[in-house]
Amino acid sequence: MSTKFKPIQLLQNAIIFLFVILCTSAFATNPNWKGAQWIWQQEDGPSNAWVSFRKTISLDEIPEVVEAHISVDSKFWLWINGEMVIFEGGLSRGPSQAGTWNRKEKITPANSWYETLNIQPYLKKGKNTIAILVWFWGRETHKGTHIDSGKGGFLFSSEIGNQHLVSDSSWKVLQHPGYDNTIAPASKSLVQYSVKFNAQKALNDWTDKAWYTQSFNDTNWANASEKGKLGVAPWYNVEKNIVPHLVNHGLQNYANHEELKFPFVSDGKTIKARLPFNKQVTPYLEIEAKAGDSIFITTDNSRNSIHATYIAKDGLQTFESYSWFNGHEVLYTIPAGVKVKALKYRWMSVGEMAGSFQIDDPFYNRLWDMGNNTLFVCARDNFMDCPDRERALWIGDVADQTGYLFYAMDNAGRQLLKKAILQTTAFSENDVIGALGPLRVRELVCQSLQFISQVVWPYYLNTGDKETLEKAYPYLYKYLDLFPMKENGLPEYRKRKSPDTWDWLDWGVANTTDAEPIQMAFYYLALEKAKNMAEVLGKQEHVKWYNDRMNTMKPAFEKAYWKNGFYSTNAEKFKDDRANAIAIVSGIANPKYYNQIVDNVLLPNRFSSPHFEWMAEEAMFIAGRPKASLQRMKEMYQSQVDKKSITTLYEKFGNKGSYNHAWNGSNTILSKYVAGVAPTKVGWSEFQIMPTLVHFKKIEKTIPTVKGNVVIDMNKTDSAYQLTLESPNKTDAIIGIPISEKQVASIKINGKKVWKKGKAKKMIAGVSYVGEDDKFLKFKLSSGEWSVNAEYK
Repeated sequence: MSTKFKPIQLLQNAIIFLFVILCTSAFATNPNWKGAQWIWQQEDGPSNAWVSFRKTISLDEIPEVVEAHISVDSKFWLWINGEMVIFEGGLSRGPSQAGTWNRKEKITPANSWYETLNIQPYLKKGKNTIAILVWFWGRETHKGTHIDSGKGGFLFSSEIGNQHLVSDSSWKVLQHPGYDNTIAPASKSLVQYSVKFNAQKALNDWTDKAWYTQSFNDTNWANASEKGKLGVAPWYNVEKNIVPHLVNHGLQNYANHEELKFPFVSDGKTIKARLPFNKQVTPYLEIEAKAGDSIFITTDNSRNSIHATYIAKDGLQTFESYSWFNGHEVLYTIPAGVKVKALKYRWMSVGEMAGSFQIDDPFYNRLWDMGNNTLFVCARDNFMDCPDRERALWIGDVADQTGYLFYAMDNAGRQLLKKAILQTTAFSENDVIGALGPLRVRELVCQSLQFISQVVWPYYLNTGDKETLEKAYPYLYKYLDLFPMKENGLPEYRKRKSPDTWDWLDWGVANTTDAEPIQMAFYYLALEKAKNMAEVLGKQEHVKWYNDRMNTMKPAFEKAYWKNGFYSTNAEKFKDDRANAIAIVSGIANPKYYNQIVDNVLLPNRFSSPHFEWMAEEAMFIAGRPKASLQRMKEMYQSQVDKKSITTLYEKFGNKGSYNHAWNGSNTILSKYVAGVAPTKVGWSEFQIMPTLVHFKKIEKTIPTVKGNVVIDMNKTDSAYQLTLESPNKTDAIIGIPISEKQVASIKINGKKVWKKGKAKKMIAGVSYVGEDDKFLKFKLSSGEWSVNAEYK
């Protein structure tokens, strides 16, 4: 792909490029890119090329700190002295600062990521060999998050003591002949390719040493071709990857390892190697075969289009396919007569599964685990709708994930969400926030509104990252200003206002979606959360603008849509549970109508898909109907929970669509409302534990917050309630002792009686009495370890 420039565009890009260099601390201090060249083989491509680079240097001393800075299009694997340093570095291109984004000509001066790696432990005195395998995709898709530069490229810089090692023509390069780059793309939606590898063409020397080892002879390799210094088209600027490197869990045995009884001789039938749960994996094998034996590897996932084909050499050999796929089983089709010595897999994840939830009801326990697995299998270079069909950044799906990622994921997950926010806003166009990006600003109005209320604001509330809020907010305000107000007090229904608008709200039951009140309620919720942002940022003129619109909308919404439920269509036909759920969740519905909405709409009608279901369940909790909410949750998800062969959640009820889809948010309800844990001040400086236990007796929960882990163990019997809590430094916890069913006789905190005969007693250090309502007696606990014991009359 070539890019043509106009003189004015060249000038604009140069100005912006200089501005970024002057204003970005990464360029003012570290890394030092001076002298570094983008390098490749002489040919710019080809697409789906696996290109090997080598460089040998000599070191007299090893400094205490050595960092390497690497940028590539598209992925890389790094070895030093034959030892792997990182498995799959790099990030799909399309950073968070788009500059002057010209979609038609793909001009953006900040368009590549770079990684920073600690390579000091891998270096030694004397000769050191650095080897990098770069996989250049060379394509992009209409649903992708990867912006193709059109040219393979590798940029490197490392200051090792007084020696500055950079990528230049002194590096050796060779397109790896073992990889077949002529295979067709895996699908029209996925940018990644399948792998076809011929071991007979592997880069091993006469002693069978791999190409990335120190003793390999690369004298016949060509010198790398220099393609230009930092800032040159088509890679432009580079930004530091803000997302921590993927966690490499190493090669692991399959769950049915013992049943497979290694070693064995294949009979030619497909071997089913079972994963413990649905994961993103790269498959591995160790075999004895004859030259030309062809092995095919895929998964049980019918929607998976990534696979691997391995053509064996003669003798003992190992192979790992680097193009990841997912499923519950990895399927190996190995010719009869091949001796199979080992089959393994490598799981890579965005951070660790740091959060946990255990409850004394096997249904909800398994449902939370399935939701947690779904969250992790739908996160890698970006949060994605599904890991097999599209891997696309649909921001409405991210809104559903946001609700529970703060209960499940560590810092890596939070940073991946930050990346989603910055990319979505930076690649907006004509003030439109796209629901699918960055390559395509496809507007799904309600998803764009969800982005404001259910992504950006929760991100700030949970992290306290004001810098990201400041960057994102102007785009949010401009988008909300695209909705003109009508004389009836409601905004104009936004439909096909931008070139690529899809008037979609939910799958669910066909022809039941009541679009107008849904969009109005989402707009109201976006106004409320944007107002919160404006208050944080000190934009008082915007606060007034939001208040004026909200004050007008609330009575207008009721007047326009309330008829024993909120609807704009024929009530004799249906009352949409989605429209009524979001009316409660957004706060636009008058609380006096809550019970009517639950009884007349949310109990009898089940039109929603999983994308909206969690909001229906949340609405019922807000309405004070937790038993009804949990019963609805159970009825909607029962068939999935009962399907023991599946460990993730489906796109559609009835076990339809992809079986690992991002928008299942019942974990939000179980964490926020049942366990009752949620931040009440920015960055978890204060949080609450207000459980709604219903029929549950025991909950154990760990929440990985920005302040550290919150660890909770609660137990309830007919006569007592017990809570043990570990809360991180610089936090306060507002805990609620449930009182809705029985009167509290006494409360002890860390063995000291603080409540008796209906009155607070003298408090101990770190404890204060807050008050009570019809559900809880409330106490504030400072950070530390606490044991709370309440006795009921």
